[in-house]
Amino acid sequence: MRSRTRPELYVRHLQLGSFRSWEAVDLALTPGPTVLVGRNGQGKTNLVEAVGYLATLGSHRVSSDAPLVRHGAAQAVVRAALRKEDRELLVEVEINPGKANRVRVNRSPLPRPRELLGLVKTVLFAPEDLALVRGDPTERRRFLDDLLVSRTPRLAGVRADYERVLKQRNALLKTAKLARGNLATLEVWDGHLADLGGQLLAARLQLAADLDPFVTAAYEGVAGEGADRARLGYTSTVPLAGDGTAFLPGIGVPSAAELTAALARRVEERRKEEVDRGVTLVGPHRDDLVLHLGPAPAKGYASHGESWSFALAVKLACFALLRADGEEPVLVLDDVFAELDAGRRTALAEVAGTAEQCLITAAVAEDVPAALRGTRVQVAAGTATVLTAEVDGPAAAEEAGPVGEAHG
Repeated sequence: MRSRTRPELYVRHLQLGSFRSWEAVDLALTPGPTVLVGRNGQGKTNLVEAVGYLATLGSHRVSSDAPLVRHGAAQAVVRAALRKEDRELLVEVEINPGKANRVRVNRSPLPRPRELLGLVKTVLFAPEDLALVRGDPTERRRFLDDLLVSRTPRLAGVRADYERVLKQRNALLKTAKLARGNLATLEVWDGHLADLGGQLLAARLQLAADLDPFVTAAYEGVAGEGADRARLGYTSTVPLAGDGTAFLPGIGVPSAAELTAALARRVEERRKEEVDRGVTLVGPHRDDLVLHLGPAPAKGYASHGESWSFALAVKLACFALLRADGEEPVLVLDDVFAELDAGRRTALAEVAGTAEQCLITAAVAEDVPAALRGTRVQVAAGTATVLTAEVDGPAAAEEAGPVGEAHG
């Protein structure tokens, strides 16, 4: 049963134009669980991907905007009517690959697209999340920074500025290596790198420390009593920021000022090596979130089942953390129930059933636990047809009739 102690938030209506495989979509949505059912390749994931784009201004499947625009179109549009507490909001994002995207809220343009961040919060669990456990550090850094921005939107600017400074500094180091050029301006970039990197490090460490107990609790709920304990740690090129060991309860993390100073010292120590190699070797861009399972790191030691349990626990922990902050994120479950055994399905369904809004994709409706089979959207042959709740089979669908239809 959904809680009403948190602010109400759900997507009431979704419209897409030239987004992925969809030429046009006009889809009514409701609170509670909605299951989008259809064979693979019919566009189910594209619909929930669009909802996620409103929250992150990015995709969980690709790193750039270009693949989001339908072939042959110049731009894509994602438009949604949101119910947020007692307000109705109309949000529109115009995706223009190679150019600046445009964002409007209630038809008024926002000066910068990233000002949209924080208005909608989503937590997505998809098969790709197995890479959080088994993938390289890039996956975990991106996960941590995306959650960081969702929780504290102002840090999107710090993240973007750090990436800009890093790019400029790497270009200077590369030039110096190739041409033995003058490094007089390097100290300026060192200062910017240390300042922004210290802020980003402090925020990451605090987030990971806050998330840690939720991961422990979620993993126990998924894997059951007697399972190894799941913990988080952080390993950094700046020793003060962490050596990979698990966070200790009640021990605070270093301040941004302390981390800035430590990063600056470390940059100075490795200056010759950086010049020789022509690349920045110190900073949060080379760090990693460490997932511990019992006495060993999960990566390389966890079984396939344990890896799935850990990935699921991390996403359930994100959901719990945002709720603890007083937020109500939209929960998106993209084609995961078919991958989970009965115990993991039950654990996920218990949490999903409490969400204000849960969007689920599945190739087969029966893969979704019965408690989550609320509104059903049949996705096939370029259309998405909303059926009444608990409608199963062609005969029942014909009898119920479509509530709304979208064409792709």
